[in-house]
Amino acid sequence: MDLEAVRTFVAVADTGQFQKAATDLAVTQQAVSKRVAALERDLGVRLFGRTPRGAELTIDGQAFLPHARELLRVAERAAGSVRTGRRALRVDIIASRGAASGLMRDFHRAHPEIDLDVLMLFDIDSAVAAIRSGTIDASFRAVAAPGRPLPDDIASVRVLDEPLQLLTGPAHVLAGARSVPLARLAGHRIWMPGLAPGTEWTAYYDDLVAEFGLPIEATGPNFGSDALLDTIADTPALATFMGGHTRLVWPAGHGLRRIPVIDPTPVYPHSLLWHRDNPHPALAALRAHLAAATPGHDAAGTWRPDWVSPR
Repeated sequence: MDLEAVRTFVAVADTGQFQKAATDLAVTQQAVSKRVAALERDLGVRLFGRTPRGAELTIDGQAFLPHARELLRVAERAAGSVRTGRRALRVDIIASRGAASGLMRDFHRAHPEIDLDVLMLFDIDSAVAAIRSGTIDASFRAVAAPGRPLPDDIASVRVLDEPLQLLTGPAHVLAGARSVPLARLAGHRIWMPGLAPGTEWTAYYDDLVAEFGLPIEATGPNFGSDALLDTIADTPALATFMGGHTRLVWPAGHGLRRIPVIDPTPVYPHSLLWHRDNPHPALAALRAHLAAATPGHDAAGTWRPDWVSPR
């Protein structure tokens, strides 16, 4: 369907006169008449009736008008989606309750004028491919896993070191602890069914296991965070790791405990990734916000894998 003809039809419907529509569209009245006639031929109906007062919509014209307006709105959104500076900033946050989600909410509160599209991709390979193709503008990831350096056209900067916490049920032997030294966890079962081979978070926990000898188990299907919380609450012998900035909601009867891990505190290193040639003006605003709003890295008493970028 010819969108110019649709736009012309809407202009005539709004003004009630072909001449007024021609003036608004900066074309001749003859051009308006030809566009409307061509649209009527395509649709096989009459859209306007001529009256002494001008042009009035027929019943078919009245039925078509709301759809014509929607066609124009969709066309504008489609064009805006690829116009840098007009389309929304598209950012991958991995998980809706994770630390990256909190960072983006803070950014939105600080810059409500910036339109955002927030989505969740699975792993760093998917995120890098989406950044390089222009599908997204930025992603929060832990980079770079051993043997998998970022491509030269992808830039990154560490934005947040998130401390890990131990999550237990009320009957766990450590449930009453105010904090727990990392070495003390060597004799306790830590269950993390979300560890998927080849992901950056699995590489992180593999190094944590190798460094401190922790018995992390990834057995069984991953039914999501709600099922994980249910199991931890009901199983005194199990605990799990959870990011300190991760938002959790559980039934009051679960009685779950979030216990800081110390000596050292493992931190999960979140970085922002983007394409070096991305010109979206909101990307610069996001980078500046994160630089000003997040604390420094590698604080005393913390641990991270050797492969994590120091910057």
